[in-house]
Amino acid sequence: MHRIKAFIFALAALALASPAGAQENQRPFSQCLAIAQALPGVVYANLTPEDSGLQVELAAAGTGEVEIMFAGHSTYVITTPGGVTIATDYNGWAGRVATPDVVTMNKAHSSHFTLSPDERIRHVLRGWNFDGTPADHDVVAGDVYVRNVTTDIRNFGQMEPDGNSIFIFEVADLCIGHLGHLHHPLEDRHFAQIGRLDIVMVPVDGGLTLSHAAMTGIAQRLQSSILLPMHRRGAPLSSFIEMMGDRFATDFVNDDSFTISARTLPRRPTILVLKGI
Repeated sequence: MHRIKAFIFALAALALASPAGAQENQRPFSQCLAIAQALPGVVYANLTPEDSGLQVELAAAGTGEVEIMFAGHSTYVITTPGGVTIATDYNGWAGRVATPDVVTMNKAHSSHFTLSPDERIRHVLRGWNFDGTPADHDVVAGDVYVRNVTTDIRNFGQMEPDGNSIFIFEVADLCIGHLGHLHHPLEDRHFAQIGRLDIVMVPVDGGLTLSHAAMTGIAQRLQSSILLPMHRRGAPLSSFIEMMGDRFATDFVNDDSFTISARTLPRRPTILVLKGI
C-alpha cells in the first residue's frame, strides 16, 4: 500500500502561510504517532497537497514478517519484508553484522558508533549532531520509515542536551523502538513524540544507562507487546525481569533471532530473551 507524506505542525508555533513554508514541514506519515495531547497547542494533521511531490513508496508496508536478530551488545539487526537490513547502535566491528542498508548510532561509548562506517551503507543515521543541535531523521528506505526522538546524555558528569536518540522503525504495520544509551527518565513530551511501540529494545545494565527501577518504569509505560533486553552488563537480568512484574511473561529463546508480524504479536506482554543476550 502506498503511504502519503504528511504535514506535522504545531498550531501554536507554526502557520502554513505559503506553499513554500508548507513544503519545509512535510514528513512521511507515521502510523505509530498518537495525537500529542500532552503537548499544549500541538496537533498532528494529515494533509495531502496535490503538488507536494512527496508520495512515499512503501510497497511491502502492512504485510509480511519482520526478522529481528541479536548481534551483540546494543546491536539488533532488523530485516524487513522488502529485504532492507537495519543495524542499531552500529559500531562497525562487533557482532555478526553484514553490510546493512541502514545503521543507527549513539555516542555514549565507542561500542555504539563508528566514525568510519562502510561506504556501502546507504543511510548512516547518527543519534547526535557534531555541532550540538538535535539530530532529526525522517528516512524512508524501501518499506521502512525511520525517525528519531532525541534525549540528553551524560558527558563528564554533566548532561549534554540531545546527545542520544531513540530510533523508531515503522514497517509492516509494526512500530519498533530502540532506546539507545538512555541516561534519564522520559518526560511526557518524549512519550508523545515516540507514540506506539509494539516492540522495544531496552538497555538492562542497571546503572551505566539507568537503574532497573527507572528503566522498568519506562518499559511499563510504553506498554509494548515485546520487550527485547540489550546492553546487558552489571546488574543481573533476573533483577530487571522481576521488577517488570507478573503482567509480563518471559520467554527464553534458544536462537538469536525470531520473525514477527503485526498479527502474531503476543497477547500478553513478553520479555523475549534471545540467545546471546
